[in-house]
Amino acid sequence: MIAIGMIIATILIFIGMTFVYRRFTYPLLLPILTTTIVLVVILSLSGVSYDKYMSGAKWIDGMLGPAVVGMAYPLYTQREKIIKNKVPIILGVTVAMLSGLISIAILSKLMSFEDFLQRSLLPKSITSPIAMPISESIGGIPALTAVFVILAGLIGALTGSFLFKLCRIDTAIGRGISVGSASHGIGLSKLAEYGEETMTMGSVAMTLSAILGAFICPIFALIIF
Repeated sequence: MIAIGMIIATILIFIGMTFVYRRFTYPLLLPILTTTIVLVVILSLSGVSYDKYMSGAKWIDGMLGPAVVGMAYPLYTQREKIIKNKVPIILGVTVAMLSGLISIAILSKLMSFEDFLQRSLLPKSITSPIAMPISESIGGIPALTAVFVILAGLIGALTGSFLFKLCRIDTAIGRGISVGSASHGIGLSKLAEYGEETMTMGSVAMTLSAILGAFICPIFALIIF
């Protein structure tokens, strides 16, 4: 009974938060963020453990795979634009990957983070199903990496619109590559507001980042550690 209740509660809260976001459209009201906060508060006040919650919510979590596969459709419809712009897409994702790794390494060293924390931070711009195994392979803590991945996604989704205006990024490729490379799936939820083409470019960037990251991140870790 609790499992069914958790599924219904999660869906209803997300629908409600989506309605609020469409009504006010403030970045901090992004449904994926507000839904998480509301659920945490409810679970804390009700005394329901995370394991009990996931006994039902795991079915929603299981839909992540089909949802990712569903992104193949916009990739197909936008295939001509992807092929036409393959060079800037590949170069953009590569630069984003390298700059992300280098900046994290430098900041971690400057702030004197412990070794395991630095290793856990490196894959933070890669989607979690890939980032967690990478983290484990380089000596990080996968669970901690998952937290950093979520934070990177939320920060990108919350600040994306502001950065687009600040840096005058007004093309589908520019927006898609920047957010898809840094903020993966959570960032894509924000890109959906900019149309199919922008979200498609973000999907391409997220996919390429995962592929490149699986090769580059372990090599980079070997060099700096």
